[in-house]
Amino acid sequence: MKKHNFNAGPSVLPKFTIENTAKNVLDLEGTGLSIMEISHRSKEFSAIMDESVALMKELLDVPSGYSVLFLHGGASLQFCMIPYNLLNKKAAYLETGSWSSKAIKEAKMFGEVEVVASSKEQNYNFIPRDFRVSGDAEYLHITTNNTIYGTEIKEDIEVPVPLVADTSSDILSRPMDVSKYGLIYGGAQKNLGPAGLAYVIIKDDILGKVDRTIPTILNYKTHIENGSLYNTPPCLAIYASLQTLKWLKGLGGLKVINKMNTDKANMLYDEIERNKLFVSTVKNPADRSIMNVTFVMNENYKDKEADFLQFAVSKGMVGIKGHRSVGGFRASLYNALPKESVIALIDAMKEFEAKA
Repeated sequence: MKKHNFNAGPSVLPKFTIENTAKNVLDLEGTGLSIMEISHRSKEFSAIMDESVALMKELLDVPSGYSVLFLHGGASLQFCMIPYNLLNKKAAYLETGSWSSKAIKEAKMFGEVEVVASSKEQNYNFIPRDFRVSGDAEYLHITTNNTIYGTEIKEDIEVPVPLVADTSSDILSRPMDVSKYGLIYGGAQKNLGPAGLAYVIIKDDILGKVDRTIPTILNYKTHIENGSLYNTPPCLAIYASLQTLKWLKGLGGLKVINKMNTDKANMLYDEIERNKLFVSTVKNPADRSIMNVTFVMNENYKDKEADFLQFAVSKGMVGIKGHRSVGGFRASLYNALPKESVIALIDAMKEFEAKA
């Protein structure tokens, strides 16, 4: 049976990425060595790193004056590194979900944190819009997409301070105006590559403004000066991510993938609206995520939730059970998820409705 991978992360990757990486695990481009055993100081890996940085900059149209880093630790380590490097006295945070809440907790260890707005009281089911950021904040931190709650900030917002964005689950899913951000970061395991890798796109001139001494390994300047090679990087994850970047470029770039993603999401949201059994957890369409579609059973059919989950699994759906804090269902529609998988899920929803 064909499997349809709706996992929230680690998640579906392009076949191009998986096949090329698997081949080079055995023999890296004719060297006789695996990508897992070559030196990170070798000319072969230097070429891999250089091409990864160049493609990230090309696809996102990164302006001059920014550095692209590939680091260990996923996004969670960045929750600490960001305030360590940027928060001198005060930072602003927008609270829109579990991950932004965790970032806030870490930042409070380094200085004053102003939560400019929060959707916590409504279980994070909307994006706050009417908030003000004071000019004395060193940065505003946002989480652009909330995997658990199915909300997304789909525009590059304007604020009077450097904008820092956790884009773990929607990076490379749409064009971004990088010039509006001071720092963009995230874990790779949604739209880029395997878990364990973090990417950071940072405006160089926002560094060097805190009074504290920063440990060498946690200092962004260390990694900029060493081209992400201060310590041994996650070589396999970087190589796999390079394959995804090549795949995206081959498709035609971020405008093309954004249309594909929007089409997939619209199909599924339309079915949720039409189907008598289901209802979206996010009422405002403007707040609904293109990457993670969250929905529950209509009140009149709550008793059929477990039955539908079992039915969907029998049809090859993987990973559609909703997070425990929301319940119901979650379909993650990342870049590499084919349209056919969305159609298969919609067909399963229609078939189950006919039996209800």
